[in-house]
Amino acid sequence: MHSSHLVKEYCNYLDNTLTMTVQTLAIAIIVVVYLAIRYFNRTDIPKIKGLPEIPGVPIFGNLLQLGDQHATVAAKWAKKFGPVFQVRMGNKRIVFANSFESVRQLWIKDSSALISRPTFHTFHSVVSSSQGFTIGTSPWDESCKKRRKAAATALNRPAVQSYMPIIDLESNSSIKELYRDSQNGKLDVNPTAYFQRYALNTSLTLNYGFRIAGNVDDTLLHEIVDVERGVSNFRSTSNNWQDYIPLLRIFPKMNNEAQDFRGRRDKYLTYLLDVLKDQIAKGTDKPCITGNILKDPEAKLNDAEVKSICLTMVSAGLDTVPGNLIMGIAYLASEDGQRIQEKAYNAIMEVYPDGDAWEKCLVEEKVPYVTALVKEILRFWTVIPICLPRESTKDIEWNGATIPAGTTFFMNAWAADYDEEHFKDADKFIPERYLGLNEGSGTPHYGYGAGSRMCAGSHLANRELFTAFIRLITAFHMHTAKEAADRPILNAIECNSIPTALTTEPKPFKVGFSARNPQKLEQWIAESDERTKDL
Repeated sequence: MHSSHLVKEYCNYLDNTLTMTVQTLAIAIIVVVYLAIRYFNRTDIPKIKGLPEIPGVPIFGNLLQLGDQHATVAAKWAKKFGPVFQVRMGNKRIVFANSFESVRQLWIKDSSALISRPTFHTFHSVVSSSQGFTIGTSPWDESCKKRRKAAATALNRPAVQSYMPIIDLESNSSIKELYRDSQNGKLDVNPTAYFQRYALNTSLTLNYGFRIAGNVDDTLLHEIVDVERGVSNFRSTSNNWQDYIPLLRIFPKMNNEAQDFRGRRDKYLTYLLDVLKDQIAKGTDKPCITGNILKDPEAKLNDAEVKSICLTMVSAGLDTVPGNLIMGIAYLASEDGQRIQEKAYNAIMEVYPDGDAWEKCLVEEKVPYVTALVKEILRFWTVIPICLPRESTKDIEWNGATIPAGTTFFMNAWAADYDEEHFKDADKFIPERYLGLNEGSGTPHYGYGAGSRMCAGSHLANRELFTAFIRLITAFHMHTAKEAADRPILNAIECNSIPTALTTEPKPFKVGFSARNPQKLEQWIAESDERTKDL
């Protein structure tokens, strides 16, 4: 009996010990999980008092809700929570501005406080580790200030006017090939490659003094377009969750993909700069932005800063102009676009009854309706729906709330450009809105961003767009593709083939291009060929 009692006592002891061990382990697990959630759920900026916050979930914050449609989801939240609110994207606290007036207040009136850029793991630490940052993605410091000043000087209005021979050459090349490849309207053509080349070659010639592609099938052209589109995805606010959740960086897939694009980009950037340096050494180079810097003994830019300017010109050449040009063509060829196309043609003929618009558009901008058309295209297809983020350098007040320095801001440019309180019938394509005094005055749209870090190349982009549309409209009657499957999607969000990309990449479509006067068009093309034969 005594032995049996000892065994029973020992078993009870083991049971109690096991129970205590399990309880202790459970408590330890709960504590570890709690501390892990607290650690991974922290944000770079504490919750901002007095500013509406969108409810989210631990660790992910609002990433799951935002999905791959940040612009439209945020616009819906703005209707419920107000135009400016805070969200949590992983461990980053973000302030979203969604109305035309809130962007004007924060980006323009408070521009001195929103002059910097935040850095993100994928783009800044992986993609840009070899060539550095573009001017537009650089945090604000003395180096960025110098680079931006150099670019702004090279891209101001007087400078842009001196570049018009390049725009003459590139717009003529694209239209000449469209005319050839469409067989004067017999075949429907996808305009995308023609105008990607137009914009990219313009930027490259300005920066390096030479163009890379004589035709739209050029291998290097396709490589640059493909890589720059891939790199653009790494700048997107919605494509890289590892930027917001550091734990995801242990998975190599995204890092490997970013490294691959970096390597491919390094090859052509090195090649382009080496070609220019070789031309300078031989004395065969032509005036260009980078060449002027390299040959100026008093230039205050180092090698890294020169590379940054080169990088900026290459990437910027594909950011805004091609998407707007391509979607503008898509709309002009649509059923409603026929009316607008003819109105624009008549406006051109009224100013240039002798048919000299093809040449005169290089030296002047005297067709208000086409200028308004370009502005409406930039508004309607805000091809960067969520602009590159800003980071505040000092506290900002908004409706009684103090937003601390170091906070990341997202401009929902698409929502602001579709703000019904600012634009009447915002969802309709109406160039005439920019011929009036109300909507057409002040800041016309946020297609180029706004404020202290808005696109430095906006003057150049406007001239590229104006010239291209003057020439397209005088050269062709653009009409809907014969096959229904070839017709474009005109909705500014739904037309994008990559919803998570920084810039809109229009889904493929085709358009008919019938020459209004083949004999006259061939004459204009020949005259441009003669003018630009030495470029």
